[in-house]
Amino acid sequence: MRYGMIAGNGRFPVLALETARRLGVEVVAIGIEEEAPKEIEALALRTYWISLGALGKLIEICKSEGISELMMAGQVKHVSIFSSIRPDWRLAKLLFSLKEKNTEALIGGVARVLADEGIRLVDSTLLLKPLLAGAGVLTKRKPTPGEEKEIRYGRDIANALAGFDVGQSVVICDRACVAVEAMEGTDAMLRRAASLVNGREMRLVKSSRRRQHMLWDVPVAGLQTIDVMRETNTTILACDAGRTLFLDKEELLARANQFGLCIVGHSPLEESGS
Repeated sequence: MRYGMIAGNGRFPVLALETARRLGVEVVAIGIEEEAPKEIEALALRTYWISLGALGKLIEICKSEGISELMMAGQVKHVSIFSSIRPDWRLAKLLFSLKEKNTEALIGGVARVLADEGIRLVDSTLLLKPLLAGAGVLTKRKPTPGEEKEIRYGRDIANALAGFDVGQSVVICDRACVAVEAMEGTDAMLRRAASLVNGREMRLVKSSRRRQHMLWDVPVAGLQTIDVMRETNTTILACDAGRTLFLDKEELLARANQFGLCIVGHSPLEESGS
């Protein structure tokens, strides 16, 4: 089976392509020029480069390569979608038809256009299942009873926001929601939150938005997440088990242990209750 991969930024597409090569799976990479790392060229069967917004060219590439299954790997910054995108006629037609312009509506619309062309989006984590967060406490340090209350409170808020497609993360400090992730991304949100709490400890809670699929916008944490947590005095990362991707997972957990941080995975269907 030959897959296509829309490659965004970060380590996600690189790790997926490295795994595909080890498994002998052929993957044609379609890199977003404004986002994807050049390393994908050495790992993919072939690599094409397209501009953000070139939906028609994406379809042409898939058809020329005989690709009927396509995965999305790596983030495309939400800010880029709104500030840098130059839609071709296929995407412009889709954008005009959308009642809302959030991630769910936009990528969901793209998925429908692709399906009409015989191209199906598949699980973004298809090649990286071992890197998904496990359930329970994943680090040496466990949350204290007080921290568990903050996590439950944060999950209540994150799950309530999930239906609005606003962001995937919230920051909690002293049982107050200090920041909600919007288009700026997790790192910028943590730094913004830190500027408001005068050095007090914070908790980062990520939500998978309770989608029934893992086709796009999968929550991700990487080594940089741990570094920014340490920088901002964020002591806990709580996320959805089985639905959050840990890039460089072993090193991530080792670094969290080194800094005395706590990482915990919860069932995405678990009702937290406060």
